[in-house]
Amino acid sequence: MTDGDPIYLDHNATTPLLPEVLDAMLPWLRDGFANPSSDHRGGRRARRALDEAREALGALLGAPPASVCFTSGGTESNNLAIFGTLAAIPGRPGVVTSTLEHPAVAEPCRALAGRGHPLTWLPAGSDGRIQLPDALPADTALATVMLANNETGALQPVEELCGLARQVGALIHTDAAQAVGKVPIQFDALGVDLLTVAGHKLYAPKGIGALVIRPGTPIRSLLLGAGHEGGLRPGTENVASIVALGVAARLAAADLEAEIARQRALSERLWASLQRRIPGLRRTIAPQLALANTLHVRFPGVVGARILARTPQLAASTGSACHAGETHPSAVLLAMGLEPMDALGAVRLSLGRSTTEAQIDRAAEALGDAYLSCAA
Repeated sequence: MTDGDPIYLDHNATTPLLPEVLDAMLPWLRDGFANPSSDHRGGRRARRALDEAREALGALLGAPPASVCFTSGGTESNNLAIFGTLAAIPGRPGVVTSTLEHPAVAEPCRALAGRGHPLTWLPAGSDGRIQLPDALPADTALATVMLANNETGALQPVEELCGLARQVGALIHTDAAQAVGKVPIQFDALGVDLLTVAGHKLYAPKGIGALVIRPGTPIRSLLLGAGHEGGLRPGTENVASIVALGVAARLAAADLEAEIARQRALSERLWASLQRRIPGLRRTIAPQLALANTLHVRFPGVVGARILARTPQLAASTGSACHAGETHPSAVLLAMGLEPMDALGAVRLSLGRSTTEAQIDRAAEALGDAYLSCAA
């Protein structure tokens, strides 16, 4: 981005390519074009590059490299996790999910319900977190919930849900697209069987992702073809983007704690500045329960989309990029119990590696001025 570009506070929608990531991709787009399944020098070199990327992503997530299955992104990974496991578990039809899920999880679950699978929706609390029951239904085959909400940034009680799933012998999947690279994740300690990664939330390109699968997890491929990715994802691998995802994972692992602390400080600076300027501004999620990079606020008596329309010097959103342009209240916020008019005042400000203090101060001033002009 150049100095004339808007201040980018929409990192939960997508992240820019890091320069190191782009540099790593380019040789594989030019000279490294060989098929990684080919048994010649170019093919073997491409295969080594895939192996190295698998190792890097596994290291970031505390998972064995062999458990990483590369996909086209978060949506494919979620669909493979949900449909693939249900296809491999005969006689256990039940599915459990939450009212906070991204459409890439919610819609597959609805499709399964349409096919006769019992579907349980876990409700959300006013704190933005899933409310867990005392026990899951006995026929549950799969529980699938996100690790961090893409709109509010609220971190979800996945570890606790894992305990409930184990009590009934169910598998558990987490859509971690919004969490990878933003919070420390140890796959084994978390306790899930399947975990979704989306590269473009991690400073890698769009069109690349992964599903991390615990060894021994019953799962079937959704596609028919050759034996790529352990037979789960047939199709010649996207070497350049896989390499890019591996580099992005290494960069995230190198300074994860420091970057979390830096972005937390910037988020709090932004919140404090907005509070001073806007009486009655509400923060949706307590900071200790949210991603460090995400500040979700609600402007009193004003529609959030109007605020953003009056701040062209900012790039931010009112919620999920999958619903951009919509003017009705966010389903996530309504599920948390917010009143529709209150929910319409929402704005999501999501920070990233390139965000600076100077940008935060300018953003707060712009949003404050926009609110005053809207409320006048």
